[in-house]
Amino acid sequence: MGLHLVILVSHSKTKRKMEFEKTNYDLEDRLIAFACLCLEVCDILPNTKAGQILEHRLTKSGTSSALNYGEVQGAESRADFLHKMRTVLKELKESRVNLKIIKKKPVVVHAKVDEALKESGELIAIFLTSIATAKKNAVSTKRQLP
Repeated sequence: MGLHLVILVSHSKTKRKMEFEKTNYDLEDRLIAFACLCLEVCDILPNTKAGQILEHRLTKSGTSSALNYGEVQGAESRADFLHKMRTVLKELKESRVNLKIIKKKPVVVHAKVDEALKESGELIAIFLTSIATAKKNAVSTKRQLP
């Protein structure tokens, strides 16, 4: 828990850490809500070959982002943290592509698909920014070492 706080928070004021922990918790909740939304989309997909294939893939990638974020919170090193963050990002991108296919075909037309597609884009942006910040902070920390 402490390691990724150091990576993402440039100074170690207690108040700042507590704010980040709250944000961290909110992001976990948001990923869980996204996973549930993806499962709701899966529930409305038709029982066709295309629907079944996309349902299987979206079920896996949509829930995997939240589950892998739990792994991020237990990262054992900076490299492990970045690797796990990239895994979450990869799963979010796969979910977005699945949702785009569902919408473009269209396999089903429903507001939940649009909602999930929008949320996947927002989560991807958050993780891209977090990964870039973590990389930058890792480089800064290396420069400070004797």
